[in-house]
Amino acid sequence: MTRRAGGRGEGASELESIALNRIERAGLPPPVREHRFAPPRMWRMDLAYPGAMVAVEIEGAVWIGGRHTRGAGFTNDCRKYGEATARGWRVIRCTREMVEDGTMVDLLKRALEAPHADDGSPILAP
Repeated sequence: MTRRAGGRGEGASELESIALNRIERAGLPPPVREHRFAPPRMWRMDLAYPGAMVAVEIEGAVWIGGRHTRGAGFTNDCRKYGEATARGWRVIRCTREMVEDGTMVDLLKRALEAPHADDGSPILAP
């Protein structure tokens, strides 16, 4: 996976650039890039639609033992995605294949069109 130029938040990986192109070509609204969802944590979603609480995480280097598939990286991702889910986010995790074959765009369209809950209310009352 191509690393971001200039560190996190500046530029995009090659795969994120492809994903953004596919989103634009599908006529979907542009997402927010590198959205921080749990301040003061530094966690960020690769691509996000904060109003809909939908995010896309692009997992690179899946087949070559990249950070997302090894011990500490995988554990940290589980914590991040668990926290996002607990806060009501719907996270679409995508591989390169899913970006390239249209699966990401299909899942994203469906997530943006779907209601967040059956009747819009929380499952547990405060």
